[in-house]
Amino acid sequence: MHHSYATPEATYRFAKQFSHYKDFYARHDGLIFSKLGFGTFKKEPYKEENYIFDYKDALRTAIKSGINLIDTAINYRYQESEKEIGEVLAELIEKDEVKREELIVCSKGGFIPLCFPFPPNPYLWIDEHIVQKGLATLEDIELDQHCMTTDFLRYSLQQSLKNLQLECLDIYFLHNPETQLTKIGKSAFFEKLEAVFTLFETLVSENKIKSYGVAVWNALTYEEDNAEHINLEALFDVARKVGGQNHHFKYIQLPFNIAKTNAYSVANQKMSDGNYYTPLQVAHKLGLGVIGSSSLLQMHLFQKPFKPEVGYLLDSKMELQSDVQLALQFVRSSRGFISSLFSSTKSEHVIENGKIASINAVSSAKYNLLFKVEKST
Repeated sequence: MHHSYATPEATYRFAKQFSHYKDFYARHDGLIFSKLGFGTFKKEPYKEENYIFDYKDALRTAIKSGINLIDTAINYRYQESEKEIGEVLAELIEKDEVKREELIVCSKGGFIPLCFPFPPNPYLWIDEHIVQKGLATLEDIELDQHCMTTDFLRYSLQQSLKNLQLECLDIYFLHNPETQLTKIGKSAFFEKLEAVFTLFETLVSENKIKSYGVAVWNALTYEEDNAEHINLEALFDVARKVGGQNHHFKYIQLPFNIAKTNAYSVANQKMSDGNYYTPLQVAHKLGLGVIGSSSLLQMHLFQKPFKPEVGYLLDSKMELQSDVQLALQFVRSSRGFISSLFSSTKSEHVIENGKIASINAVSSAKYNLLFKVEKST
């Protein structure tokens, strides 16, 4: 078990080993993040082929290539993703190839993880592991898959720490809380959040997590009248209410890629000053770090090639070989994100993706032109 957590000095030391990289590190809350983070999400969890591969080699390569942000969730591949990360970190730390303090490790709680191999009957699993243990009632569980009771979340975090072989997580995200929003309504939802954030502050004081956040799919980018829209400042106010000025709500995670740019381009978030801002602008005003998920939109981005002018704006010297690299160049160039996640099971893809570190990010002026190119389609 590794007792420590990411520190400003160690993350800085890690980045310094890659001082030949260009625009590849960003600072938030004192820590230095690699602009690309290693994600471990694979959709369609019931498919057997999600279990015949593992992330271990790719993760080793990512860390050796200068990536120090590792993102997972307890339910990804029914706890297998977390366990694989745990094995790799234990091995690299043991061999002194990396120090725990150099890495920023995030996981998420909210979905019921089940386990692999699949339980023959998921309902029995839920009954035995959650209901009978008094962690939640069936009423608390939405769509047989999502639960936000404090007892369940504490259990979930403990299990994540065990899977990851760590004593402390750098960031713990409440995972897609909007899953419950439509069912329970806004006011009950914010009451639940208050209990959850109170628990998270407690977990910080117990040294089980260093900070927390909320990871969403569309909740922060939907228009206000959507039933799943969440107001970011309202979330932040809950943290301030339960944790005071020194609360530990420091991050949000939301999708951002070349096809899904709302976080950067659509002002859908109303703030207490009465004005509307983009989610990124709100995060910035509140001092929250933003991590982009789904940078490659689970590879759906590549069904047709990018327009040449997009390629040109992202990579005018034509140094990148693939559309995947262009897509990552797009997310890493956004000024508002401290890091963007991609997931890969093959070492050679990680190396390929990492090649964008050898060229500069796109300038803001060119970056903003991209949105004009996109709009004209």
